[in-house]
Amino acid sequence: MQTKEPFDITLNEIDYAIFPEEEDIYTVYKDGVEYMKIMKDTENSWIKLDSETELPRFEADDEINAIGREIIAYEAQ
Repeated sequence: MQTKEPFDITLNEIDYAIFPEEEDIYTVYKDGVEYMKIMKDTENSWIKLDSETELPRFEADDEINAIGREIIAYEAQ
C-alpha cells in the first residue's frame, strides 16, 4: 500500500490537519492538537474511534461526517 501524505482541510472556517493512518483510518488535528481518530464506514458515514481503545463509537456526528466528505473530496483530486 502506498503511504499517503498528511493534508489540510477547512470546514466552517476551522482548519483541520488530516493524517492518513491505516486503510480508511485518519487522525484529525484541530488547532494543532490531536482531536480525534475517524474511520470510513461508507461514502457518507464515518465513525469516531475511542481515544483510549480505538474501538468504533457508533454515534451520529455531523462534524465527523463533514470531515469525512472533505477527505473523500481531497483524495478524489
